[in-house]
Amino acid sequence: MPTRRGFLKSAAGTAAGILFAGCECVNSMASLALYSWQSSADLGTNRKRREVSVAGSRVKVIDVHAHVRVPEAWNLVKDRVGREGRPGDAAQATSDNAGNTHNDIGKRLADMDEMGVDVQALSINPFWYWADVDLSRKIIQVQNEKIAEFCAGHPDRFLGLGSVALQYPALAIEQMEEGVKKFGMRGFAIAGSVNGDDLSAAKFHPFWAKAQELDTLIFIHPQSAGQPIDGRRLQGNGYLDNVIGHPLETTLALTHLIQDGTLDLFPNLKICAAHGGGYLPSYSGRNDQCLTAYPQLCKPLKKLPTEYLKQLYFDSVLFTPEDMRHLVAVVGASQVVVGTDYPTKWNRTPVDRIFDTPGLSDADRTAIFSGTLAKLLKVNV
Repeated sequence: MPTRRGFLKSAAGTAAGILFAGCECVNSMASLALYSWQSSADLGTNRKRREVSVAGSRVKVIDVHAHVRVPEAWNLVKDRVGREGRPGDAAQATSDNAGNTHNDIGKRLADMDEMGVDVQALSINPFWYWADVDLSRKIIQVQNEKIAEFCAGHPDRFLGLGSVALQYPALAIEQMEEGVKKFGMRGFAIAGSVNGDDLSAAKFHPFWAKAQELDTLIFIHPQSAGQPIDGRRLQGNGYLDNVIGHPLETTLALTHLIQDGTLDLFPNLKICAAHGGGYLPSYSGRNDQCLTAYPQLCKPLKKLPTEYLKQLYFDSVLFTPEDMRHLVAVVGASQVVVGTDYPTKWNRTPVDRIFDTPGLSDADRTAIFSGTLAKLLKVNV
C-alpha cells in the first residue's frame, strides 16, 4: 500500500499535468480517466477574481459546503441497481449524473472567483447507505481516491472531505482512518441519520470515538431519505422535501446528539452542520424550557441543551442578514463558517451575506471567512 506522501505526490504530478494542459491536449489525456469532472474550458488567467479584505487586510475565504460527484462510483451503483431492479436508485443515479455543473472544473473555478471563495472543501452527499458491505467498500474507495487526486492537483483551491459507509460503523472507522492517514482528508461528510437510526445510537459510538481521536471534522449534511414524517406531506409545490425536509433532518440529528448524551460522551468532537443547523438555533430554547415544563420527560444533561450549540459549528447557508445575526447571537461568531452548497444556488453571495450581517466585528468576519475553518481543517491561510 502506498504511503500518504507517495500517493499524494503521484496524484499531484498527474493532476498538475492536466491542470496546465491546453485544450489541444484534452483528447489525448482523456483516456487516463483520472478526473471525470475535468473540462476543456480555459482554467483561466483572465477571469476576474474577487479578493476579500477586512479592515484593509486580505482575508482568504474557505467554503465548507461544496459538492462534487465521482461518476465512477455512480457507475458502480447503476451496475448494481440494474441487476437488482432498484428503480429508485437507478433513477437517482441517472438524474444526478445529468449535466456537468458538478464536474466542470473551469466553471467551478470561475464561479469560486466570482463569489470570492478561495478554497472549497469538497464532499459527496451519502447515497450509499442501502448498499451491502462489498459495494459500499468499492464506492467509498473510488470516491476517496478521486477526491484526493483532484485536491492534490489543485492544492491551493480544494480540500477533501471524505466519505464513509456509516451503515457499517466498523468499516466506516477503517475508511476514516485511511482517509486521514493515506488520502489526506481534512474531514468527512455524513448524513443526518442512517437507515432510520439516529447518529446518537450506541452502535455509532465507536465512530464518534475515532473521529474525536483523529481530531477530524465531521460535516453533517441531511438527506431526504432521513425525513421523520410521511413523505406524502412533502410533495407538491415548493420542493418541500428539500426546503422543509433537509433543515428538519438536521434539527433532529443535532438534537439527538445533544439530548441522548453523545456530546457529553465525546466532548471534543468537531461537528459542523449544514444549512445553519436547520431549525435548531431558531427554536433551541424550547429544549431548555422542557426541563421545567415536562421534567419527567426531559432529563437533565451536564449543562442546558442550548449550551451545547456552542460546541458545534454551523455553515452560513442562510438567506437574510437577520437569519445570520440570529445564528451568531445564539451560537457565537466563533461557531459560524462559510458555506455555499455549491453548485446549487442557495448561496452564491457568501461574502456579501457576512458583510451584511449586523453586529459583527472585523475579527468576527475574519473568523467566519476562514479563521475558524483553518483551525478545524488544519490548513494555513
